[in-house]
Amino acid sequence: MKHYQEAGTSADGPFSLVVTPESAGWGYSGLRVLELDGTQTVHTGDAEALVLPLSGSCTVSTDGLVCELAGRADVFDAITDFAYLPRDAEATITGRGRFALPSAKTEKRLPARYGPASGVPTELRGAGICSRQVNNYCLPHTFEADQLLVCEVLTPGGNWSSYPPHKHDEAREGETELEEIYYFEVADGGMGYQRVYGTVDRPIEVLAEVRSGDVVLIPHGWHGPSMAAPGYDLYYLNVMAGPGPERAWLICDDPAHAWVRETWEAEDIDPRLPFGRTP
Repeated sequence: MKHYQEAGTSADGPFSLVVTPESAGWGYSGLRVLELDGTQTVHTGDAEALVLPLSGSCTVSTDGLVCELAGRADVFDAITDFAYLPRDAEATITGRGRFALPSAKTEKRLPARYGPASGVPTELRGAGICSRQVNNYCLPHTFEADQLLVCEVLTPGGNWSSYPPHKHDEAREGETELEEIYYFEVADGGMGYQRVYGTVDRPIEVLAEVRSGDVVLIPHGWHGPSMAAPGYDLYYLNVMAGPGPERAWLICDDPAHAWVRETWEAEDIDPRLPFGRTP
């Protein structure tokens, strides 16, 4: 598996990014990014998926559902509405912009649905230079799905997120086994950095400079920090799925760095948050 993939290296037709379980070398998580100016038909196959506008707006028609996605100007502008596509579905997407299609293999077929922006919970995590914004689109407590977990994190320039480093690669009490995709966009043509590291038994080593359109694939190991370079706000879309019977996102902090959380009690949240038109 190539854990870091530069923008454009997996492009296929109208998709500027294609990550499948087969190309990633794992079992469940996938992501496509559709560059659209007109109409495109997509098939979900054996996976459930979202149509999540990164920029622009569109109409989605699938499985008896027709919905207008108002979208947004860009990922730093606002939370967006989205559509849920069941497995074994054909969807017609008409519009203009850039649209993420995060996906997860599933045996269960749920109905197609519209997800309004007003129903997406937002939280501000951390404090000080560890302040970040998390938009929880498709998590167990926010939107029904069978396997798919999707959120996005926005980090002001100069801050660290996905920190303390954490993992979710074992099925045990307090932790679930999940594969994870990080898809990045960086404001103003800038760059950020992503760290992933493993254990003696399950090694993995990534320290990647990331720019808009890059992805980092995390099959296992501690991941974090995600570092926003000063002057350049950092965005990443997280896509997760795994083999467990329970759809849950339970993480374990690296014990060497977990103490950092305690320092946030004496700090304020970065006043640059939340981003854009996010309430």
